[in-house]
Amino acid sequence: MSAQAQSPASPPAAFQNALAAYDQAWSDAGLSFMVAVFSAGPSSGFGHYTPRGDAVFSDDEALNVYAEPVGYGFRETDGGFAYELTADYRLLTKSGQVLAEQENFATFSGSGRSRQRELSAALTFQFSGLPAGDYQLETSFTDEVGGATSAFSLPFSVSASN
Repeated sequence: MSAQAQSPASPPAAFQNALAAYDQAWSDAGLSFMVAVFSAGPSSGFGHYTPRGDAVFSDDEALNVYAEPVGYGFRETDGGFAYELTADYRLLTKSGQVLAEQENFATFSGSGRSRQRELSAALTFQFSGLPAGDYQLETSFTDEVGGATSAFSLPFSVSASN
């Protein structure tokens, strides 16, 4: 008996229509976030994170952030599709004073034969020596393919040392 290559069965029309609608909704959404939270530790991949129970940190504790961007663009390549997002951050006091900021501190990129839409962004920040008080961590992402920018802000507190 010889092995013959068989074409895979095509999905039903309803499934193909749903995929086409998803493609359109993705494109229409623009860059945004399904999830943007402080996590209990570093993420190990898409959907693999534990949300932190509170946003109160000690002055030497790392801030772990988990985000799932959606609506980013894809560039066609010889072998498929590629994406690239860059991230900036600003650390602000409650009154809006900028204490620290950095542009392009992280890049999230990839490519594949199909559009990869399960992107997780795991970020870790270490702001040693912050006095007790309330702060905002603003993180913005730029879609280097599509040109859009979107941001989220996470309020947090630093507790007084014992």
